[in-house]
Amino acid sequence: MPKDPVVILTALNLEYQSVRQRLANIQVHLHERGTRFEVGTVRGTSCRVALGLTNKGNHSAAVIAERAIQEFSPVAVLFVGVAGALWDTTGLGDVVMASHVYAYHGGTSEDDGLKARPRVWEAPHGISQLASHLARLNDWADPAPGHEDGPQVRFGAIAAGEIVQNSRISAEAKWIRQHYNDALAIEMEAAGVAQAGHLSGAPVAIVRGISDRADGTKNSSDDRNWQPRAAANAAAFAIRLAVELVGEQEEAAMPQDDSARSADRFERRVSNTVHNSTVGIMAGSVTGSSVHMNAVSKTSGPTDLITELNGFRDHLGWHRTEGALDEDSYREALADLDSALRSAAERTPESSKRTVMTLKRLRGLVAECPALVATLAPMVATAGDLA
Repeated sequence: MPKDPVVILTALNLEYQSVRQRLANIQVHLHERGTRFEVGTVRGTSCRVALGLTNKGNHSAAVIAERAIQEFSPVAVLFVGVAGALWDTTGLGDVVMASHVYAYHGGTSEDDGLKARPRVWEAPHGISQLASHLARLNDWADPAPGHEDGPQVRFGAIAAGEIVQNSRISAEAKWIRQHYNDALAIEMEAAGVAQAGHLSGAPVAIVRGISDRADGTKNSSDDRNWQPRAAANAAAFAIRLAVELVGEQEEAAMPQDDSARSADRFERRVSNTVHNSTVGIMAGSVTGSSVHMNAVSKTSGPTDLITELNGFRDHLGWHRTEGALDEDSYREALADLDSALRSAAERTPESSKRTVMTLKRLRGLVAECPALVATLAPMVATAGDLA
């Protein structure tokens, strides 16, 4: 069973507590540079969560996110907390799941005004699909006495900047509405976390509860009432998402010997490794043959692991050719694969640990290709056994 946790980060103590109260068997995990994480298990599940506090701002969030990714090699990183709504269609207490994140403070100042030069990070497709599924199920929210209508999950852009936005009539507020009018919410950390995930190859999801409308009501009595509820709603959805992500990883790591389950998969592949070469058959179905779909040969030692890693290069190339893997991800994946091969060839306990870390990073890079993730899972396990 995979032991990788989901990392959940928050900027405020209120948000941190909303997540923490859903965990059991909590233990402190101290990073060598002093960052304090707490690792626990979601109550009633096997899902492990590493919880950390970033404090406010994109820069701090990026540093702590990078640190958490390197420390835990997580299944995913979820940034959870509250945000302000930019439009009235998003209700107070609703949860916004970022389809993409704008770093909106990029720009150039010219004689005729400030021109936007944003950076944008899209949410991983697999996580977005899972979140949409959970939103349709609509059974994630905590019961709220006295409130008949529960919070809704909305999917759209989130704008992340460097200042607290608390006006709808200021010059900057109007500029944001003009250039980022598809953004549902605004906050100060998502861009930093998204950048850290992009550079580290870790899937990142931004989950925000709406506590105000960025309209001058921050720090009001109404805001103090909505902020804990919004934080609790974001935590509830994020925890449910974390549990499902870990469940999918555990399923992917199971031996793929169930032909009925394999027949239901969209992508089917037969692979056979002989004399350090890989022969593959790509087909929607195979009949009149004894080949097994999605079969992955077992790895039992350093030599077998190196053989499997060399074969994985062909899988990467095929996914790039088919358009499932973009060129940048493909290049980074090849670099990680070469690094894993070098570490595996050294055959020491320390090099085996490096192999595990590199393969986990590689798994994050190809997270949007379930077949690649499933192929990597037994290799990660084998490298872990060698360590």
